[in-house]
Amino acid sequence: MKLKYTSALTIMLISLNFFIQAQDTPSNEQQIVGALQAAPEDDREGATVLGYNASGKLITLKKGTNSMICIADNPKQEGFNSACYHKDLEPFMVRGRELKAQGKDHGEVFKIREQEAKDGKLKMPKEGATLHVLSGPDGKYNPSSNTIDNVTLRYVIYIPWATSESTGLPIRPIVPGGPWIMDPGTHRAHIMISPPPSMQK
Repeated sequence: MKLKYTSALTIMLISLNFFIQAQDTPSNEQQIVGALQAAPEDDREGATVLGYNASGKLITLKKGTNSMICIADNPKQEGFNSACYHKDLEPFMVRGRELKAQGKDHGEVFKIREQEAKDGKLKMPKEGATLHVLSGPDGKYNPSSNTIDNVTLRYVIYIPWATSESTGLPIRPIVPGGPWIMDPGTHRAHIMISPPPSMQK
């Protein structure tokens, strides 16, 4: 009798835990809305969207037809962060996710991808490729407007191996929201453009 009670209790706790996880995960529709708001408006309809299931696994929520890939906000992390990027960045992004899943920290991920890019094992964009990031520490989905509140957009243009000298860009913003180059001379060299919140209202 005690064994049956224990088994029933275990099943109930597992079911409850799964229900709580499912409740914490936004619906596919909500995730798609949040992810697509990071993309340029003209690219949203044809974009591919990746998001999370109840167990936290990244899955395809919407198969697209254009060159844009969007990733929904991870509900397990604080704040809000969705991103959309050109398909030529997919090998770089996938490799980063693989390494993070292996427990690698930011520095290790950078070193591994840097070496793989130099060795030709990791394909990087030849002509440059853009990443759009929608984020905010207090960002959240607003069901009444079907939008994401308290977030801002920033733009990242990957130009592998570029430097300040080769582009004429400064290594830090000269004015608020001005373009600058980060990680110059590496596989991860990119132009940062972060318009101030006051310019995004």
